[in-house]
Amino acid sequence: MAESSLDITELNPDELKALLVQALEEISSLKKIIQEQRDEIARLKGLNEKPKLKPSGMEKEARPRSGKKGRKKRRGRGRKNDKLKINETKILKPDNLPEGSVFKGYEDYLVQDLIIMPWTVRYRRGRWKTPDGRTIVADLPEGIQGGFGPNIRRFVLSQYHLCRVTLPLLTKQMHDFGMIISQRSIGRFLNDNNSTFLDEASGILYAGLKFSDWVTTDDTGARHKAKNGYCTQIGNNYFAWFKTSFSKSRLNYLEILRAGDESYEINQAALDYLGDRGLPKKIIEQLAAHKTKCLADQKAWLAHLKKLKIKKSYHKRIASEGACWGRITTMGLLEGTVIISDGAGQFRVGDHASCWVHAERLVHALETFCEKKCKAKERIRSRIWWLYADIKEYQDEPTKQRKYELRRRFKNIFSTKTGFVTLDRLLERLLAKKDEMLRVLERPEIPLHTNGSENDIRASVIKRMISGGTRSDQGRDCRDAFLSLMKTCAKLGLSFWDYLGHRLSVPGATEILPLPDLIHTRATA
Repeated sequence: MAESSLDITELNPDELKALLVQALEEISSLKKIIQEQRDEIARLKGLNEKPKLKPSGMEKEARPRSGKKGRKKRRGRGRKNDKLKINETKILKPDNLPEGSVFKGYEDYLVQDLIIMPWTVRYRRGRWKTPDGRTIVADLPEGIQGGFGPNIRRFVLSQYHLCRVTLPLLTKQMHDFGMIISQRSIGRFLNDNNSTFLDEASGILYAGLKFSDWVTTDDTGARHKAKNGYCTQIGNNYFAWFKTSFSKSRLNYLEILRAGDESYEINQAALDYLGDRGLPKKIIEQLAAHKTKCLADQKAWLAHLKKLKIKKSYHKRIASEGACWGRITTMGLLEGTVIISDGAGQFRVGDHASCWVHAERLVHALETFCEKKCKAKERIRSRIWWLYADIKEYQDEPTKQRKYELRRRFKNIFSTKTGFVTLDRLLERLLAKKDEMLRVLERPEIPLHTNGSENDIRASVIKRMISGGTRSDQGRDCRDAFLSLMKTCAKLGLSFWDYLGHRLSVPGATEILPLPDLIHTRATA
């Protein structure tokens, strides 16, 4: 911007316009910095942030040049009554039937209803005394916990996680049904004796990373123990998995990708990672030469680094990242799996691809102050949309010629000089991500965006808005696990109600196979 000593009375109209545009751009940049600081203050205070910019609509509106527009054939709903199970049949007769009327059969009318009522069972457990003086008492049926049957626990878990009913309202609802139960007892259903669910949720991530061709990932804010944290999501068409922690670093993300394993390992993949991240050669040689290659947990790993006299926090962090990556490769996770993200640094590990919607959103969000720059921005946006639509078409029929042409067009678009300095700098940054944005040309099966992750993680955001944060590690782990199980059931076309019934041993419940096995079957089909 021009100095304050500049005499603007001596400038001609064109110079005044240029000066005004430059001043407006700098004011816009300062406004953004101020708004970011306000948002950070609001976040730290737990207040609502400023609403985000509306999406550009690129994914929804972009159409291929060829004009091909897949039109889905409308399917009929079919006969709903054929799917109903008849529980009771009642025969009705007309009132005041005239004498001499002839019976002509029945006209069926189906009525669906719901019966909700307390059901108390007295189990009279036989007590026997053996010849050697011991007393044997008959066992209770499976699924009974603290004087309550499995169906009430099933209902509580479904209402809390699927329907997002808060604990106080859930307690009142149970009292309205005529149940004699305390809020503390309902809280135990949500947090206690859930190790089976926690193990299955961990198995979901392992199966997803082991057998998937691609996954998308995202994160959002989360509260735990009255502190700000982050909920990370990983998933695809067959699964969704969530984890809340206090960090969103790359090290934290790599620890998550171990899928429940806590080991650190130095192997060739780890050494390659350390070299790529610029760890000093001396430290790499130390780690490679030491006879201990695998450490059981974080405590043992940090003791190992201390023994090797690796003290700088940066060196320890990079070494830990490499050891996590080494363990991931040993476990056979992420082999041939592409990670698609919004481009945040912590997600850029392994075979990474960038989301096109987030990239175009940066152009969409640019502020313009004159017609010339507005037109330049819209021209670039239309060219990006056009290219995006043709890449979607390429995914259906990939060829070498089309791949070459799309690469050439990408370079032409993002190396364009528009005269709009802010836009030109943004295009240069996006051009540097060429390999990540065009990963789809080598792997046509991967999506071009992270819309799936954003849709999944919205459930965590809504839960945070309704219930705030968690206060215990047990509560946090259960919330993440049940959210993972619920979303995975939905993606596999399973009823969460049926899933809970089978896992809680409700008599007559539909059998549901382990979710990791179903993910394996779907992903490798």
